[in-house]
Amino acid sequence: MYKTSAFLLLLLSSLIAAAQPRVSRQQAKSLSAPHRNSIALTPDNWEVKPNSVEFLTWQSVPAMKITTSDGSAVLKGVDFTDGTIEYDMDPVDPRFTSMYFRQSSTDERECFYFRTKAAGNNTAMDAIQYAPFIAGVNLWDMLPAYQGNATYERGKWNHVKLVISGKQMWVYINDTARAALKIPRLEANVQHGSIGFEGQVIIANLVIRPGDTGGLSPAASPDLTDSDPRYLREWKVTSPLVTTKDIDFSSSFMPAKEAAWEDIWTERGGLVNLTRKFGMSKERRIVWLKTKIHADKQQLKKLNLGFSDEVWVFINGRYLYVDKNLYGMPIMKTPEGRCSIENTAFNVPLNEGDNELLIGVANSFYGWGIIARLD
Repeated sequence: MYKTSAFLLLLLSSLIAAAQPRVSRQQAKSLSAPHRNSIALTPDNWEVKPNSVEFLTWQSVPAMKITTSDGSAVLKGVDFTDGTIEYDMDPVDPRFTSMYFRQSSTDERECFYFRTKAAGNNTAMDAIQYAPFIAGVNLWDMLPAYQGNATYERGKWNHVKLVISGKQMWVYINDTARAALKIPRLEANVQHGSIGFEGQVIIANLVIRPGDTGGLSPAASPDLTDSDPRYLREWKVTSPLVTTKDIDFSSSFMPAKEAAWEDIWTERGGLVNLTRKFGMSKERRIVWLKTKIHADKQQLKKLNLGFSDEVWVFINGRYLYVDKNLYGMPIMKTPEGRCSIENTAFNVPLNEGDNELLIGVANSFYGWGIIARLD
């Protein structure tokens, strides 16, 4: 009886150990007792961008200070998957300070960041944001719902806690009882990787607890648009065509009769994510998307369209609508030039039977895609 119980206990211990996130031998030393979760803020523990990081004592505690906006520090020897990351920070940068996790490279990683201009502003709706990096592109402009308000200040310590479990993340800022931001689905292509910081900031009391997810489910939260039949979800797409910024539009950009079309389906929230499909480009590109709309009679239907950055819309071969959503320009759409179902709406004349909706989408700035919802 005793031998059987001992065997079962040993087997259970082995299974639990195998399920833990991967941590290198080097990092295991810094996680050893008595402070097994504390990370040393010392030069030998970090890979830093030259001349951009100082290790010092700040407000009586050991700290790491990133001194430039493009400065960075990546924790050595960590391969993080799930768990809790906590730290204190004093936001110095006038614009942004970021924290990366599951970073396999600077092109593929998860990012949580502060818009530090919102420090002290309790009503700013964009004080904090989560954004994935996919193929080197920061998709901040494609996911406006993944930002929110948080209370933090300059010149003092602010406590940050990230709980990461599978596809979900909850973020706490100076309040460990109420999450300031809940991410229902982490969108990057990576599942594990390094942890790092970027932008002018002072970091102290960094603690990493691999595997400690506080009971947060690893499954993505339900997408409330899944049951909404108004979203147009099945599309076909052409390969990208490189164009110049000097030419707004030309009939030569139209898809040829012999053009090859591939199937593409929407992601969460009805997003046609062209960045995930085609990656980064430093040049302006245009693709064509088309779908069929069946109508039981001739009628007008309202189409809500989110897009980034430029669109040309045709119905049954006829020019219907053209628009631009250029961030930082007077022509940018609500909300602040991001891709959202709020961007625009117009009527689409439908004939009885099948109708072809054709949309040209051009992009040269961050994320690329559309959201279409037909009443």
